[in-house]
Amino acid sequence: MGRASDIRIVGVNSWTEEYSYRTPMKFGGRVVRDVVLRNVVVEVETRTGRRGRGFGSMPVGNVWAWPSQVLSAEMTLGAMLLFGEKMVKVVGDYQGRGHPLEITEDWATEYGKLAASVEAEQSLSEPMPKLAQLVAASPFEAALHDAYGRALNLNAYNTLSSEFVNADLAHFLSPEFKGEYLDTYTYRQPKAKMPLYHLVGALDPLTDQDLSERLNDGLPETLSEWIYANGLTHLKIKLNGDDLRWDVDRVLAIHRVTSEAQRSRGCDTWHYSADFNERCESVDYVLEFMTRIRENSPEAFDRLQYLEQPTHRDLKRFPENRMHKAAALKPVVIDESLVDFESLLLSRELGYSGVALKTCKGHSEALLMAAAAQKFGLFLCVQDLTCPGYSFLHSASLAARIPGVAAIEGNARQYCPSANRGWDEKYPTMFRITDGTVGTHVLDGIGLGFEPLFWSKEQIGSR
Repeated sequence: MGRASDIRIVGVNSWTEEYSYRTPMKFGGRVVRDVVLRNVVVEVETRTGRRGRGFGSMPVGNVWAWPSQVLSAEMTLGAMLLFGEKMVKVVGDYQGRGHPLEITEDWATEYGKLAASVEAEQSLSEPMPKLAQLVAASPFEAALHDAYGRALNLNAYNTLSSEFVNADLAHFLSPEFKGEYLDTYTYRQPKAKMPLYHLVGALDPLTDQDLSERLNDGLPETLSEWIYANGLTHLKIKLNGDDLRWDVDRVLAIHRVTSEAQRSRGCDTWHYSADFNERCESVDYVLEFMTRIRENSPEAFDRLQYLEQPTHRDLKRFPENRMHKAAALKPVVIDESLVDFESLLLSRELGYSGVALKTCKGHSEALLMAAAAQKFGLFLCVQDLTCPGYSFLHSASLAARIPGVAAIEGNARQYCPSANRGWDEKYPTMFRITDGTVGTHVLDGIGLGFEPLFWSKEQIGSR
């Protein structure tokens, strides 16, 4: 019969915003200069008549989610935007009742059909990848979870037990989760604060010598300036993956600059992560990379916390890309490869030892993969999609509620600070960084844990 807290959808609205980047960001051999955000409002009603309105926002992220060799970036962006427009009808027409985990599970059965209709309508010469579908749908999932919590006047992370959810994790994952619910794998209160992972893109200047011209916009412009201004202790390094000498030299150069800055400010503890964005041909490249780093700078090697997605995202297509040897040296996490529970299981077979959670793949999916990763003893991290404003707070709220996640990546303040306007005033501990951490203690409200700045496109225009 369901629960009194089960919800039905009574309204949905969506619109987009566009922002230019402050500076270009290079990753995976591609350069990004702007962002389109999809914003979503969903209104729900419980069986007892309680109503809640929830908000969700996420970068469309086509360059990362659909790095096509056939279609232009404009075409993939257009396709993902159209998918989002079609999602409005799917959500608005949905007649079921239940917990957001169950409702989003139903929605997901429609994603393939939506993608096919987009492909036909736009005469696309290749299918929309599952990852692109998840990203395009993710703000709807966020808005639903937010609305559910608001209808019950509860934090959404505290509505994940058997008191609220109609099925245990065995239903969503596998029999070994029988009798378990997500409350076992999440905190009831957010972590008070978390280290912030700062991105060092492939084009980012390290010192004054790397600057051809200054922006003079009041923000740091070199790595050393960012370290001093934000008190950074965690650096995520974007690498090429197809130029070993460049990758090694880049890490060593970053380590030299970082070491000088950290020691001058009296800091002796800092960390790196390395992201190849699936560009390495094989695990041999990764092993040689680590060998050279360790030979040239044992300290840089020791400070390397984990490696992210070294080889191609399609694990089934490239089963020879086994990570056992690399994972014996450092945790190796999947990011682009992680699109469902099946891909997580396959990654374990191929030697990956960790997963990167992203709210842009869907809030429900992120929660379920976090539970599975903990169950299997995998390394956990939460990654960014250059998420500004609401979407960054959403990502941080997830990281703050998942045991084992030690830091949170957030780089919109570097590349797209204009989209943080207003949010930084409302949540200064999350956007104005001085000691290398974000104050996630503020993410303890109802819904996803924080209040939107606006509920409509008209309100955005009046900011």
